[in-house]
Amino acid sequence: MKRILIIGVGAQGSTIAKRLNEESNVKEIICADYDLKAAVSMGESLSKGKAVQINAREISDIVKVADGVDIIVNGLPIEHNINVMAGALEVGAAYLDLCMTVIPGQTSEASNRYMFSIQNDKFKEKGVLALTNTGSAPGLANIIARESVDKMDACDRIEMNVYEGVWSKKFIPFWWSPVVAFEDMAETPTRFKNGKHVGTSPFANPVMMKFKGIDKEIRMVDHSHEEPITMGINANEYLKGAKDIIFRYGGPHVELAEALYKMGFLSSEEREYKGMKYVPFDLVINHTPDAPKYEDEIKEIIDEGLFTEEGAFQVLVEGQKNGKPIKITNYVNTPGLIEAFEKSGLTHESYLTGQCAFIFTKMLVNDVIKQTGVIAPEVLGKTERDYFFREAEKLMITIDETIE
Repeated sequence: MKRILIIGVGAQGSTIAKRLNEESNVKEIICADYDLKAAVSMGESLSKGKAVQINAREISDIVKVADGVDIIVNGLPIEHNINVMAGALEVGAAYLDLCMTVIPGQTSEASNRYMFSIQNDKFKEKGVLALTNTGSAPGLANIIARESVDKMDACDRIEMNVYEGVWSKKFIPFWWSPVVAFEDMAETPTRFKNGKHVGTSPFANPVMMKFKGIDKEIRMVDHSHEEPITMGINANEYLKGAKDIIFRYGGPHVELAEALYKMGFLSSEEREYKGMKYVPFDLVINHTPDAPKYEDEIKEIIDEGLFTEEGAFQVLVEGQKNGKPIKITNYVNTPGLIEAFEKSGLTHESYLTGQCAFIFTKMLVNDVIKQTGVIAPEVLGKTERDYFFREAEKLMITIDETIE
């Protein structure tokens, strides 16, 4: 039976904890957070829970709390990944996170090449696994892409297109961390183009797209995301030589961010106005409502009403099979906001991302993944992917596939 440490019990960490509490192979779930109240609240709600306060900026504190655990789930913002991985290495625990690691002073590509080489060697030497990027996108998107690629002789192009169309009467600009959302929006997107990582610009390459079940065309733009980076690095070995990999995003939240970006409000450079110094990004964050995470908050939003409740999560893969072109289009089916809340008390965003991260964690709990070292989900083989898809279906997350 496994002892699991979850560092960061926000929306995703708490979802993972609640699901793990139902697993027979889990002995103890240590809920750790800098906010002791949040940790205690989560720990006391679980029959297998224990609460501790942790300062993830100190590796020694992580090591102290992690002593004797088998798996560390990192639910913290991206800047803590290096420290939490260091703690996992020191105690010899398996590691899992939901987002790409970026090393200060290095590009996203350079940071991940370090992860899949130097850091990979360290985890292999310890004989443990570090599974990174394990939410919905990245995470689910990666294994869908790999599943489609494996049906081809060669892969030419992988597109991931996410349309977020849930817009409530109560102003909720993002259903996850506004800080992370606006930071991502302002970053330079990366495409894997002609076999090389290439930076574009925020909101670049707009295209109008028609998605299944949506009665209008959606404006989709380049967006800074993990998939083109890790999948580009893994293209030759695991994705049959894919040459072009892109991630697009669209919806009213993107349009809001684009307007703010073009007006300079997503800049982190200090400015002055009438003798007062200010940072535009900080000003925006100060005026942006947090994403709802408590049941009463979510219920209030739903009761007030929604303008739209729609969306699309598409993974499109093109390549060659038996000398002929082949295109595989995948759509993810998952509960919307109202259904997700009725079933679990979560928003649609927390439901999909948290449940996917839980399944990846469950794979570690049940020793489904045999690799060691640092890997992204597109590296997982057929047995592991089949396990994931079976577990996802139990949680009402399914894939519609069309082959042309």
